[in-house]
Amino acid sequence: MCRLNPKVDFAFKKLFGSEENKDILISFINSILSEDQQVKDIVLRNPYNIANYKSDKMSILDIKAVDEKGTWYDIEMQLSEQVFYEKRAFYYWAKVYSDQLEGGYNYDKLRKTISINILDFDYIDEDDFHNVYKVYNEKSKKEFSSVFEMHFIELNKFKKDFKDVKTTLDRWIAFLNRAYELEKDRIPTELAVDESVKKAVEKLDVMYLDREERELYEGELKAIRDYIACMQTAEIKGIQQGIQRGIEQGIEQGIEQGIEQGATQKIKETVIQANKLGIDNITISKLTGLTEQEINKIITPGV
Repeated sequence: MCRLNPKVDFAFKKLFGSEENKDILISFINSILSEDQQVKDIVLRNPYNIANYKSDKMSILDIKAVDEKGTWYDIEMQLSEQVFYEKRAFYYWAKVYSDQLEGGYNYDKLRKTISINILDFDYIDEDDFHNVYKVYNEKSKKEFSSVFEMHFIELNKFKKDFKDVKTTLDRWIAFLNRAYELEKDRIPTELAVDESVKKAVEKLDVMYLDREERELYEGELKAIRDYIACMQTAEIKGIQQGIQRGIEQGIEQGIEQGIEQGATQKIKETVIQANKLGIDNITISKLTGLTEQEINKIITPGV
């Protein structure tokens, strides 16, 4: 049975972002892209390296890669729900896109950049688990530019059993969702037909973490558990406070405003509780989508 959860982004980065597993990442990317965009080779721009974690150079565990055509990719696994995730996604897409200039202004060097966001929560108001966004003219529906492409994959919306998977993307999502059921010697036939998915199961099943890696992995799991507990508590309190304000005002508008205020209060309480639990600001920023400056204002108001 796979000991590590590939949805925890530390394990995800080690599995998909290591040099020896580039074939796994290529298969995963190709399962998401259209047929005319298939990738043959990639260069990892920030390959997995434990030394970079020690020096805090990998506080954001996304995977950046460039294919043989010069297209850039930014791939991120996100377990914890964020109210403003689309803004975060746009920010990181823009950062990868703008960083291509490396301080210059030679805009013709800017290449197509594809953002792939894998979410372990429901976010997009669509029934499909895979949704793609591009830039189109509102009237003619013609594509304005091909440089922007953003994918959202919502794991919770994928409901197929192993026997029902048909595409390579189906196999990858089934793997991510149910890795805890898999063993390298007993891989369902529906997954084993794909060599890259089979290799991923085998790699994850025997993946070894040294002491420092184990501490990072367990620390991230603890941060996620603490965050979920904080959010559940803050949500209940926030809604209660919002409804109470609405009742006191005695009007429907008051209830709506109260609930909105409760949502804001929920985020603030999450930051405060996470800080009390000893979770660092970088992790709090990753979990909530707030900047470090915004976090500091909540933790130490008036300073």
